[in-house]
Amino acid sequence: MTEESSPASRTPLYEAFNASRYSRQNLIREIEASTGRRLAVYFANVEHPNSSIMLGDVAPLNDVLSDCESGCDLDLVLQSPGGDIDTAEKLVLMLRRKARQFRVVVIERAKSAATLVALAADEILMGPTSELGPIDPQVTISTAEGRPLNRPARSFLDGLEQIKQSVIEEGALNPAYYPLLSQLDPALLDYCQKAIGRSEQFAEKWLRRTMLKAEPKKASAIAKRLTDVDQYRSHGMVIDRDEARAMGLAVTFLEDGEDLWDKLWRLHLAYEVERYRQPSLSKIFETRRVSVPFT
Repeated sequence: MTEESSPASRTPLYEAFNASRYSRQNLIREIEASTGRRLAVYFANVEHPNSSIMLGDVAPLNDVLSDCESGCDLDLVLQSPGGDIDTAEKLVLMLRRKARQFRVVVIERAKSAATLVALAADEILMGPTSELGPIDPQVTISTAEGRPLNRPARSFLDGLEQIKQSVIEEGALNPAYYPLLSQLDPALLDYCQKAIGRSEQFAEKWLRRTMLKAEPKKASAIAKRLTDVDQYRSHGMVIDRDEARAMGLAVTFLEDGEDLWDKLWRLHLAYEVERYRQPSLSKIFETRRVSVPFT
């Protein structure tokens, strides 16, 4: 929804129903006044089953970008558990084509594919509550009961290597491995290998184009590190601002009590309250005058 009418043109009931949105958009304007940049918000309700980055995000993001004139300096507040890597890159292409200088603002979490989006920015703004995450791809399989189950792609490859090593050491295949081998078909193993390469390629390519354009070796090292399951044993492990900066990412720290961080934190809490008020809400895409909620 695009809103350009003045408060005087809104009926009292309409304004009452949309008071929380107007409050958030006023806060977005305050933040823009502080930074001199356009601000867009991609807020996902991380507890909602449809919170992941997906193809359906393209249209609302394009709507949001209509509020950013071509060549603007753009900040993207990004709250997301991750999702489809190919869609993440499409979103990056849209953002980079529109903005002259592009920053990702992580107030609470931007994990997995959302971390990849952050790696494509010129700079990442992070505060005391902010976290990125590993970018090792996850593969969904079905349990015996038919339930979907996510497992790291690397785990399938490592599991096969462990079985091979066991056969070498014991001289025969342990029957205990039969159920596992029944799930490791060649197509799945090939997919896992390519998915890992795709994630690493995404990270390295965009780091080389943006924040680490003068340091290609560092870009490569960071991409390998973020896909390394020995470095990050859990896909949900926290990479805070100190670790992100220490590994070489262009991270700017925001602190409690700092005006910009306090405004951003208030904005984040406004979205958090909204998702508790509306549990069916999966995402909100928003700017100072555009608001696109999804349930």
